[in-house]
Amino acid sequence: MSRIAQVLGSCCIPYDSIEDIERAFEFQNFAHFISVYKQTIGLVTEERYFEPMTYELLESSKECNVKYVEMSFSAPDHTLQGLDFELMMKAIERGIRSGQSDFGVKADIRIDIVRSYGLKSAMVTLDMVGNRPEGIVSIDIGGSEKEYSPKPYAEVYNRARDMGLHAVAHAGEAAGPQSIWDAVTYLGVERIGHGVSAIQDEKLMKHLQENGIIIEACPVSNVRTRVVDSLREHPIRTFFDRGISLTVNSDDPTFFETDMNNEYEQLHEVLGFTIQELFQISLNAVESSFVDMETKQQMRREFHNDYSKIIDSIE
Repeated sequence: MSRIAQVLGSCCIPYDSIEDIERAFEFQNFAHFISVYKQTIGLVTEERYFEPMTYELLESSKECNVKYVEMSFSAPDHTLQGLDFELMMKAIERGIRSGQSDFGVKADIRIDIVRSYGLKSAMVTLDMVGNRPEGIVSIDIGGSEKEYSPKPYAEVYNRARDMGLHAVAHAGEAAGPQSIWDAVTYLGVERIGHGVSAIQDEKLMKHLQENGIIIEACPVSNVRTRVVDSLREHPIRTFFDRGISLTVNSDDPTFFETDMNNEYEQLHEVLGFTIQELFQISLNAVESSFVDMETKQQMRREFHNDYSKIIDSIE
C-alpha cells in the first residue's frame, strides 16, 4: 500500500475492493472522468496529504528518467472545501524538497484556477498566489470545457501575466477547435493542454505552428477519457508531421494508469515514432519549460548525453 493510502486510511475510501476501484476508473467519457475525479479529491481532507502525494509523484518520475516536473495543482478544488492554501503549499514544498533530495527531480507548480468555479474564485486564487508566489510558475484553466469557455477569463490571465506568471490552458480536449481559438486569442496562452480538436481546423493548426504555441499532448489520457477512440486515431502524429511544437505528458498518471515511460512506448509501438522523433519531443519539453536559462541549458546537456548513450548502445 502506498504512503498516500496509509495517510488517508481505509475508512475514507468509498470502495470495498481493488476491483471496485478499477471498475470506477474505467471511464465512459470525459464527464464520467470528472465525476470520479471530484469524488476522489473529496478524500483529501487534510493539507498534510499533499506532502506524500508530491513525494510519490517525484519518485515515480525518477523511475521514468524525468528531470523536471511541472505539477498542476487545482487549488480551488481544495480551498473551497475549507483547506488552507498556505498549508497545502507548505506540504507540497516539503514533498518537492524531499523528492529532489532523494531522486534528483526538480519541480515547479502550475495553478489550475478550475473554470467551473467562476471568475470570482479565479481572482481569489490569484490573491492567494500573490501572497506566496514561491515555486509557482504558471496558471492553467482546467475542468468542464464544454460548459465553460475560456473567453470570460481574459481578465484573470492578464492579471496573472502582470504577476509574472506564464499562461497555459486546457483547450480542445472535450470541446471543439473554437475553444482553442478562444484560449489563444483571449487568454494569450503559450501552451495548450491536450489540443486534440485542433485536428478539425487547418487554419488553427497553421496558426499554432507559425506562432510556436505548444500542444501539451496527453495521448493515453485522451484514450482513457474516450476523447479519441484509440491511440491510432490520436492526432499527435499529424501535429508532429505538420511541424507543430508539442510535448508528451502523463496528465493524471494515477487516474489513467500511465507514466512517461508508457507514453513514449505507446507512441513508438502504435504510432511509429522513432527514437530520434521522441528525442525531439523531449527537447521540445526542455525548450518550452518555464525554468530559468541556466536550468534549461543543464537539461539540454543531460538530454543530449542520454540520447548519445542510447544511440551508441543501439549501434
